[in-house]
This record gives sequence, structure tokens and C-alpha cells, in this order.
Amino acid sequence: MNSPRTASDDPRAKSNARRLLVQALYQRQIGGQTWQDLHRQYSQDPSFARADAAYLRAALEAVCEDEAGLDTELARHSDIAPARLDPVEHAILRLGLWELMARPDIPYRVAINEAVELAKRFGATDGHRYVNAVLDRASRAHRARERGEVA
Repeated sequence: MNSPRTASDDPRAKSNARRLLVQALYQRQIGGQTWQDLHRQYSQDPSFARADAAYLRAALEAVCEDEAGLDTELARHSDIAPARLDPVEHAILRLGLWELMARPDIPYRVAINEAVELAKRFGATDGHRYVNAVLDRASRAHRARERGEVA
């Protein structure tokens, strides 16, 4: 007998969580809500049932709690100051950078590709190219071994 499949078992669950995360992180930039308030709000969203809930909570908390640190790191890899970034691309870059820095279980190519797809969906016309370039540079710093660039 097969056990019931949960959202976190679905290979798309992290992708669904990332979509909600970008919306929540964008909303935080505009409205300044706490991560807890955003978590409560987005856990009521109908698409939350298809998202990896544990990943969403962990990412939302971590990114919100370390915005300044992520922006400092982002500034190392970007030619645009974080404060000047479009809020959508800023949210996507914070999430992608956090994945590269804190989630070695997520392959760097997946982190970059997911961020690019989010930028294509939610960002400005060519925002995905910028997101790709910034996260590619960051992956060289944070995932050099995985990229095969460490001697």
C-alpha cells in the first residue's frame, strides 16, 4: 500500500515555495511586515498546499533575519547597489544568494535556474539576465568546489 504523497514529496514543492517566497519577500520590502506575519499570511494562500512548507518557513525566516548580511554579500557580486535594485529582482537575488550560501543540498545550477525562472515570470523584461549574471558570480565564490573550480 502506498502512503499518501505530501507537498514536500513533490519535486515541484520547492519551486512552489520559492514563488510564494518571492512574493512575501517583495511584500516585506514594500510594507515591512515581520517574517512571522508573512508566514501566517502566505500559509493561508491556496497554493501553500503545493509548497514545501518547511523549506518556505526556513527560507523566509533566514532571509528576513539576515537581509543586511545578504545585501552586503550581494553588493560584492552586483554592479548595482542593493538599495537601487528593483524590488522583485532584489527579492529573487536575496533568495538565490541565501540558497547558494546556506543550502549546499540545493545544487548551484538549480538555485540559479530557479531564480532565473522567477525573474522571467515576475521581473522586468531583461531582469532574468541580470539575476543570472549576479548569481553566477556568487556561485563562483560560494560553490567553487561544486563548480569544479577549486584546484
